[in-house]
Amino acid sequence: MTQDYSSDQKIIPETMPTTVNPDPISDTINKSLNIQELSIAITANNFNPTILNVDLLKLSGVIPPDWELARPPVLSDRLANIAFKNGINLVAQARTITISEPVADSTGLLAPDVARRYVETLPQADYQLLNIVPKSLVAFPNHVDGAREYIVETLLAPGAWRQVGHAPVQAALNLFYQLERGQLSLSIQEARLQQLDKASVPAVLFTGSFNYDLTSHAPLERLSNLVQLLANCLADLATFEDIVNKKFLRQQESVFPQQDAVFPSLIKS
Repeated sequence: MTQDYSSDQKIIPETMPTTVNPDPISDTINKSLNIQELSIAITANNFNPTILNVDLLKLSGVIPPDWELARPPVLSDRLANIAFKNGINLVAQARTITISEPVADSTGLLAPDVARRYVETLPQADYQLLNIVPKSLVAFPNHVDGAREYIVETLLAPGAWRQVGHAPVQAALNLFYQLERGQLSLSIQEARLQQLDKASVPAVLFTGSFNYDLTSHAPLERLSNLVQLLANCLADLATFEDIVNKKFLRQQESVFPQQDAVFPSLIKS
């Protein structure tokens, strides 16, 4: 139900406190802890993790030559992971490459351009699927049970299902929206934000996934369609932000602060 992240600031599984608040969303969200990450996953039948290396990325122009590594790359037949100090993280596995970055300001995103240049260097790849995955973490620092109550009591209708067992029920939601450009899947679950030398903070994690099937296009058209979808990445991010803010959090302004994002990389060395 929860996701684990290993970093100075991380998400750890939610506990089961019992404090009751009739509307935790109204007075416990701390906007300074809202954080966002963007991941772009591209699937192709003939992707091989062994072709991903720093020299290829720099010599082909996928990344600038002055980007510095955050740690030594992980390179093997089954997995390649290359992380840079600016937050860009590339993970290649069989048939899939994922490019992710923490986001402080959506106008300065690097991942979509890195993804575009990467696929343009491999025009013959048999592209199958594109997933654009934004994440938002909304913290409840002033109410120990706020995250659970928001999901169980604000998003779900009351009923006898809440009264089963010897501890407050926990819940996670998976929603699917059919949008004009494609399908958006949205998951909502409890989490905890653990910061270095500070107490953990209850939070709700919103994870979106814009899913684009590239096989509906002829093989020769897939690359151009993929490049266009990557160019529309900001529109997808704005759609996700609008849904989270206005449909779930009832806020008109952005919940994503203009500050350094604190999502760690998804894979560590």
